[in-house]
Amino acid sequence: MSSAHLQIEQDGSVATLTLNRPDKLNALSAGLIAELTDALRTLAARAPRVIVMTGAGKAFCAGADIEEMRGMSTIEAKRYSEQGHALGVLIEELPFPVIAAVNGFALGGGCELALACDFIYASDVAKFGQPEVNLGVIPGFGGTQRLARRVGIGMARELIYSGEIIAADKALAIGLANAVIAKDELLPRVRALATTIAGKAPLAIAQAKRAMLRGEGRDLTAANELEAQAFAMLFGTSDQKEGMKAFVEKRKPEYTGR
Repeated sequence: MSSAHLQIEQDGSVATLTLNRPDKLNALSAGLIAELTDALRTLAARAPRVIVMTGAGKAFCAGADIEEMRGMSTIEAKRYSEQGHALGVLIEELPFPVIAAVNGFALGGGCELALACDFIYASDVAKFGQPEVNLGVIPGFGGTQRLARRVGIGMARELIYSGEIIAADKALAIGLANAVIAKDELLPRVRALATTIAGKAPLAIAQAKRAMLRGEGRDLTAANELEAQAFAMLFGTSDQKEGMKAFVEKRKPEYTGR
């Protein structure tokens, strides 16, 4: 399954979604956002266990499409921002992990796209930033909120106010990236990790993702109650019974997602 500016491959339980607009550095036009949204919904119906998201060419995604944005009215800009926000929420609420394999530039909307993913693996040539203030605007796809949650409010303020573009090693140091890998090894390493995650109990992964997402920002007592409910619910699943039975029998479990 592919579309005009996306390539989608599936290998077992792992799907790889590649932004394929390299002549525009995979910039997020309204059309590409719509394609991504449709593709993710279609993939969700197929129930993969992990999605790897990456970019073709030298960019993961260099940001929003400035040529498209420059003439927008305030009403059109609000609609465009809402479209980007909806995509981020969709990624966060998928019941399986989405891993960003950032192969090159992840700037502006591209950094925001990566931030919506569960975590980020970066190539050693990747660059990150929220340089919107250089264009007279601010991040519009969730960057003022997700970046602060990922790296802390002080560092997020510094990056957004300065518009600084940082290298992969700094992204790793501040907690924006989980790992930095040689460019040629990035996709094989991320797919290997995705395969490992895909072998775990999918309902448990879904509940862990949901508990962390819903618990963020709540007081600890309320967040822990969410965790306790999710933990207990999993004891009504076949996967829990299989996982614990396999442990006792010293064999590899076979999870079915039920």
